[in-house]
Amino acid sequence: MKILFVCLGNICRSPLAEAIFNSKINQHGLAASFYADSCATGSYNIGDSPDPRTIRTAFKNKVPIEHTARQITRNDLHEFDLILAMDDHNQRDILRLCEPHQSAKIKLLRSYDPQGEGEVPDPYYGQEKDFDEVFAMLDRTIEKMVKDLTA
Repeated sequence: MKILFVCLGNICRSPLAEAIFNSKINQHGLAASFYADSCATGSYNIGDSPDPRTIRTAFKNKVPIEHTARQITRNDLHEFDLILAMDDHNQRDILRLCEPHQSAKIKLLRSYDPQGEGEVPDPYYGQEKDFDEVFAMLDRTIEKMVKDLTA
């Protein structure tokens, strides 16, 4: 199964979600069954590495992260089986790109959150603690998502 995580700039939330997902599927011995990537709806950071605070947060939590920001393409909508947006704005932008039959595979990531649905807040303008909070939110959500997808 191919999964795409999407946020606005692809330097904070979505590359962290991708890294957490890859770490979890490796821990569960499922790497051969899944492929994950992440991208942006915006073009602001194409070619950039994740935000240094994203990298520090991943490192602090022993999650390997390596990514180069890129923007979503129409081909992504064909190639990926599940496309997970971080917030409502990202989801609307993705839905504008897709064909009607593709819309069912586009969801908010937190639709898997055991603590309730909602958006993953963008920590970009925040402090280190905001990145830690986003990590905790992504970690529990992706843990549940992996369980649901492998059930």
